[in-house]
Amino acid sequence: MAGKVALLLWGAQTTQLLVEPPWTPPVLWDRVTLTCQGSGTAGAITWYKDGQRWWEEGPDQFRVTESGTYQCDRPGTGRSPPVNVSNDRLVLQVPARALLEGDTVTLRCRGWQDKPVTWVSFYREEKQLQRFRDGTELSLSPLRLHHSGRYRCRGGVHSEVSGRWKESESAPVSVTVRGVPLSGVSVSVQPPGAQVALGDRLVLSCAVATGTGPLSFSWHRGDSWALLGTGPHLELRHVGDNDSGHYQCRASNGDSVAESVPLNVTVLVPVANATISPGALAQPVRAGDPVTLRCSVQVGSAPVTFTWLRNGSEVARGPLLELGDVHVGHSGTYQCMATNQLGQDGHRMFRALSPELALMVTLRAHWDTAVAVNIGRSLLFLVLLLGVIGGCHWWQRLVARKPQDRSPQPLSLSAPPRVSPSPAPPRHPQVTNAQLPGPYEGQQDPGATYESVM
Repeated sequence: MAGKVALLLWGAQTTQLLVEPPWTPPVLWDRVTLTCQGSGTAGAITWYKDGQRWWEEGPDQFRVTESGTYQCDRPGTGRSPPVNVSNDRLVLQVPARALLEGDTVTLRCRGWQDKPVTWVSFYREEKQLQRFRDGTELSLSPLRLHHSGRYRCRGGVHSEVSGRWKESESAPVSVTVRGVPLSGVSVSVQPPGAQVALGDRLVLSCAVATGTGPLSFSWHRGDSWALLGTGPHLELRHVGDNDSGHYQCRASNGDSVAESVPLNVTVLVPVANATISPGALAQPVRAGDPVTLRCSVQVGSAPVTFTWLRNGSEVARGPLLELGDVHVGHSGTYQCMATNQLGQDGHRMFRALSPELALMVTLRAHWDTAVAVNIGRSLLFLVLLLGVIGGCHWWQRLVARKPQDRSPQPLSLSAPPRVSPSPAPPRHPQVTNAQLPGPYEGQQDPGATYESVM
């Protein structure tokens, strides 16, 4: 139903009365229509008039023909607030809608059946606000919360009975100004970026884009709605490891509640427990072998910078130290230093040093000489062993020969063997042929005998 406005339609959803035309109080001569609105069962509406049951199982709406106070009841949502349909001589009317701060509202003072009204005065809480000689309306613009209160009007109304102007006063009407519903609740953080170092100060602020009225705030973290604080600001003077999470602000003006989008806060942790892998190297490392070292940290928020030190002096940066084919000049004591800058604007630096790693590089020539000597010795031993085995084998073959193989070969008849002449023994006067030793026994040598005889 276009144009119909719910009276007192604010807060919890209950049974409400819509009035047309949308003024409160409505007046009988405006041909008022009331509509019962709610989530209860249709067709089971009970109407009340002046506090008494008046119409059971009545329709959703009807046109009022008698002045009085009306209510309706729907099963499930209960009884509606009362609506008074007036038929008084002088009536002060206010728009039948929610009056929000910042709006413009007009109060009008009307005579019975729109009879002329002269010199109208408006009052709020018994205090005169304004007096008009010709006008009958009071404009409040823009509305503020202090405009809430009880209003009435007083004016001269023409009497048809006496033909004179008679002063009349309206019944008081309550005006309630509510704050604009809240929206656009947001959270800002200091330091910017919602990243803070362990032990630093963190400040969260809650702001409302639209909405009026006295505001209240509450702070929560994560899925838990445990209260962390109240007020537009939340300060954590020394953040800890467990302060990371999603922070949310809830704002309320008494009539509406709005929540911010969760803001993720990260607590940055200093680096610690730096290590080098591999933790041990073969001792010594041969010249020409490739060596690569890696540095890592067990804890520490990025970005982390790695610096390599050899004998206390910087030689490289980065998590990897690739020495390539090492030489003697690479020998020394290596150490990795990990650092990260945290805090507001990165003004705090943290450092972690790894255990020292000793690297000793040996020249490959020395190693090759030692290897060659060892190989030569091994080969010499192998040759000697083979010689001994061959000699044993030859001796066994020699011993195993048959006797005929060892006897002298027979002489040839055609060619007697040629015997080399033996040197003659020295002459001695007393030596005879019989005394000659060896091969000369039993041999006839005429020449020799001859010499002995002579």
